[in-house]
Amino acid sequence: MSEPVYRRILLKLSGEALLGSQGFGVDPATTARIAQEVHEVAELGVQVAIVVGGGNFIRGVAASAVGIDRVVGDNMGMLATIINALALQDALEKCNTFTRVVTAIEIRQVAEPFIRRRVIRHLEKGRVVVLAAGTGNPYFSTDTAAALRAMEIKADVILKATKVDGIYDADPQKVPEAKMFTEIKYLEVLSKRLAVMDTTAISLCMDNNMPIIVFNLNVPGNLKRVVLGERIGSRVAR
Repeated sequence: MSEPVYRRILLKLSGEALLGSQGFGVDPATTARIAQEVHEVAELGVQVAIVVGGGNFIRGVAASAVGIDRVVGDNMGMLATIINALALQDALEKCNTFTRVVTAIEIRQVAEPFIRRRVIRHLEKGRVVVLAAGTGNPYFSTDTAAALRAMEIKADVILKATKVDGIYDADPQKVPEAKMFTEIKYLEVLSKRLAVMDTTAISLCMDNNMPIIVFNLNVPGNLKRVVLGERIGSRVAR
């Protein structure tokens, strides 16, 4: 297919997606590759919003496990997502893609505050919008933020980028015979406790009939293939 099957997408990127071969922080080459793939999709006329995590710097849950207050740790994690969003914006602009970073925490010197109608207007004008700082609240993951923002901007689908080909019944990196699902229902994901997105995010998508496609971002061109309708990865729906 040469025409995109989605008009507006929300791409969920983990912070680890920007790591590359590094153990910490942002790898410029990896970030540039991801930006180029997003640019190619935007060139098709697809409106792209991105929710980015902060796990390459810090996770609130992990921070609380070593003694940092959970709320403080989550706030640190939200700030980490802003660092990643700015890195992604820089890489996208080097691909000549107009980009806006929008945050749930006000930090006006470097990014716009999240205002739903303004974000939709940016998308309509062909700008890629990078949504940072999660929901702006502790105890909510960036998966939940992705589900929430997808609903708010009326996205057609959530594209969850991972380092494996889709959703498996076990960790394929530990269990070679793990089975991959090409199609799976929300309730199955919840009942089987599959590590797709957290339960809050899955429930929110189920309640609002928001489809999720889980795919391998490490395969060059996969993002474009998904947008063009190829059967890549795993689809979660009713």
